[in-house]
Amino acid sequence: MTSISSVSAAFTGRDRGNRLYGPVPDVTEQSGYAEEHPKRVGFFTDTSVCIGCKACEVACKEWNTLPMDDSHGVKDALGLSGMSYDNTGQLGANSWRHVAFIEQSRAVDLPMPTFGRPGDDRHDHGTSVAGSGDLNSTATAQASVLNAEALTEFDPQTGQTGADKQVRWLMSSDVCKHCTHAGCLDVCPTGALFRTEFGTVVVQGDICNGCGYCVAACPYGVIDQRKDDGRVFKCTMCYDRLTDGLMPACATACPTQSIQFGDLDELQERADARLATLKAQGVETARLYGRDEDDGVGGDGAFFLLLDEPEVYGLPPDPIVTTRDLPAMWRAAGKAALMMVGVAATAILGSRRGAR
Repeated sequence: MTSISSVSAAFTGRDRGNRLYGPVPDVTEQSGYAEEHPKRVGFFTDTSVCIGCKACEVACKEWNTLPMDDSHGVKDALGLSGMSYDNTGQLGANSWRHVAFIEQSRAVDLPMPTFGRPGDDRHDHGTSVAGSGDLNSTATAQASVLNAEALTEFDPQTGQTGADKQVRWLMSSDVCKHCTHAGCLDVCPTGALFRTEFGTVVVQGDICNGCGYCVAACPYGVIDQRKDDGRVFKCTMCYDRLTDGLMPACATACPTQSIQFGDLDELQERADARLATLKAQGVETARLYGRDEDDGVGGDGAFFLLLDEPEVYGLPPDPIVTTRDLPAMWRAAGKAALMMVGVAATAILGSRRGAR
């Protein structure tokens, strides 16, 4: 493998346009790899078919031998978060996959059912809120997890099932985004973070000095430090498996293909087609997150199909790589330094003239 700098091409002189954000034709080649490098790979997570089984979490911990921790990141502790079925809580140094459970409900104002006089046949005179046809359609929709019509039927914003409380679960397996412009990689002073030949971003634990710069630089709050030694850890997209021609453990374990792994360009085309299908079936709230190469991080290597606003899933609505404004900041600092030198020089010259 070629020796790769920990910083982006903008800081190594290989990027004449000083691209710290925006689309990059080939981020792997820009990082110093030869033109015959492997295609960039990534994750496409389709949350519309996630069933919250947490197989991805278990597979990730088992393959990477990650220690057990509770929802607060306390190592070797088993605790309940009290937040529904989500006891992982969030991504961390010991949890590189996190399946979020979001319960949404909407109360519906229904009239009280009425019945005939005592002794009357209530099957003939009684009325109910929902007819048998409605009940059958509701049961059918509930039984179809992968049915896009069911997603619309139980949308608490638009659903009309006739129940006094409409509920739906949003489930999503979160992971490191392996950004095109990775702020964590740009600020690492030791080279512990590097871009692989597959276009992913990996931490080398034996080189990390625990400075924590990357933690503050991540716009998603993904990378985290272990409290016992201070080093940082995050998803590697199973770099060791990729070099052996295997898929990441999480994608291999996913039973519904909610987590899809492969060539990033192909995944983007697949995601566009899936979104178009859901839109055609009436799921108007569906959207792609991290797919746009013109966003604040140049697009993600791990992107998502969501059924609600990003904030609902705990994702930032408009992530921006924290190093984007570094050139402007250095220019401003340089101008301020020159101004201070000018003021000091003027003061010294003025005092000399006064002494004469």
